[in-house]
Amino acid sequence: MRIILFLMTNLAVVFVASITLSLLGVGSYLTQQGINYQALLAFCLVFGMAGSIVSLLLSKFMAKRGMGVQIIEQPGNQEEQWLHTTVADLAKKAGIGMPEVGVFNSDSPNAFATGWNKNNALVAVSTGLLRRMNREQVAAVLGHEIGHVANGDMVTLALIQGVVNAFVMFFARIVGSFVDRAIFKNERGYGIGFFIATFVAEMILGILASTIVFWFSRRREYRADQAGADLVSPAAMISALQALRESYGQPSEMPGELVAFGISGELKQQFGGLFMSHPPLEARIIALQKL
Repeated sequence: MRIILFLMTNLAVVFVASITLSLLGVGSYLTQQGINYQALLAFCLVFGMAGSIVSLLLSKFMAKRGMGVQIIEQPGNQEEQWLHTTVADLAKKAGIGMPEVGVFNSDSPNAFATGWNKNNALVAVSTGLLRRMNREQVAAVLGHEIGHVANGDMVTLALIQGVVNAFVMFFARIVGSFVDRAIFKNERGYGIGFFIATFVAEMILGILASTIVFWFSRRREYRADQAGADLVSPAAMISALQALRESYGQPSEMPGELVAFGISGELKQQFGGLFMSHPPLEARIIALQKL
């Protein structure tokens, strides 16, 4: 389901962008002689980075709407008061501004952090996490998420995604021009075949290039685990991961764009380790035990 959502999202983005750019007459990289590669690279960098930055700026809004996060503005019970106080203490210890704290309804034990900068973030936990873990384990999970914020993972991942977007757009248009010339026999290289081939190439290259983002996401998980261990304790962080391992068979309900910031990721058996946003829980536990 996550892959389907990924493809549908990219389809919508490409379609809207193509229509918008056509209406605005943007496409100076296309000339009578073919593609101006320097102009194309500049074009792709601008729009690739712009799309990623816009997504980053909207990340909190999309997370709240997509996951139905209820923000704790005024704690209404002891659990909410403890959650709010714990996040405040961990944020102060990590040297960042107080994030918004929220809870979303899900039986799966999970959590995520997102936001466009360290002092304007959102940390949210699932109801399943609060039910299945003790307070020390929940605190470690919160420390993990605070670690993501303090390490600037949201911004860094967005920048990497922007560069990936740019190169996907760049090479997809080169493929489109080649197909238009070689198969559709269009001497200019940007007829109907160019737009069809470019669209298909963007879908395929986008999926392949996402392995780069997933690789980086896996590396940052180890750093976030270490942050959880430093902010709370190694024993609490290991205990939290062990509790997650016991519940690992349960499907994640988090949309694909949020999985990179969650505490646990769904194993994608059909695609292998390259498309995992998180390392195996056992590997994360071993890494913490070696500290």
